[in-house]
Amino acid sequence: MRGTLLAARNIAKAVVLYGALAGGLFALGWWIGGVRLGSVFLVVGLLMAATIYWYGPRVILASLGARELQLAEAPALHSALERLALVARVERPKLYVIPDGHPRALSVGRGAGASGIAVTQGLVTLLSPAELEGVLAHELAHARHRDVLVQTPVVLLAGWLVEASRIGGFLERALLFVLGPVAASIVQVFLSAKRELAADLRASEICGSPHPLADALVRIEQAEELVRFEGSPVTEPLYIVNPFEPVGLAAMFSTHPPVGERVARLRALDPEWRDRLRAA
Repeated sequence: MRGTLLAARNIAKAVVLYGALAGGLFALGWWIGGVRLGSVFLVVGLLMAATIYWYGPRVILASLGARELQLAEAPALHSALERLALVARVERPKLYVIPDGHPRALSVGRGAGASGIAVTQGLVTLLSPAELEGVLAHELAHARHRDVLVQTPVVLLAGWLVEASRIGGFLERALLFVLGPVAASIVQVFLSAKRELAADLRASEICGSPHPLADALVRIEQAEELVRFEGSPVTEPLYIVNPFEPVGLAAMFSTHPPVGERVARLRALDPEWRDRLRAA
């Protein structure tokens, strides 16, 4: 029931986001040249919204250098994803790999039936099979809750705004000073940190235990201190853990709760785990 409400809320957010894009361009055109130009801008806005909806996931994956992971390359990983998708009651997403040593995972798409999960080579190497299942379950929860329906266009639009500052030449820093906070505001309005906590909870249900994901989060956070990462902070909402230092521009795009809080919430779902560990 809770998952259905979250999905409905995200669908409503997506409608508002695409409507605001088209309506905002219409208002801009009307302000510049009246209703006729506003109508032209409206058509452009609708075309942009349709392009983002259909091709946004591909654009993001391509920008990150992801490629589809073939079944022969990682049969165990594909098998685990297939099994977890059945438990989560979602269509199995496509699986992608990013040739990067930094441990990250992300999901993009249009919803439960049209999504993709990308993992880095560093993540696959770092985590145990059980921990990888916890990560995959977390990303499947984002698809189940339709978080990807909002995350994908929000990150894409915010990224375009930040990149638009580059056209300013010597005014680039001034434009970034204006457009950066605007892009960050869009991210913060549409993406709540609660979506990560809800995905963690759902992942624990999919796996039948909260500990695989909790162990994975701890291991990822520890590894991040050893592996340098460079990228656009606009992509922060996509990742399972925030890979950026919370300073400057990156701090404005941060939407993840602290890893310690997430792990504590997961462990609390099984309060007797320490006793069983000592007994073993």
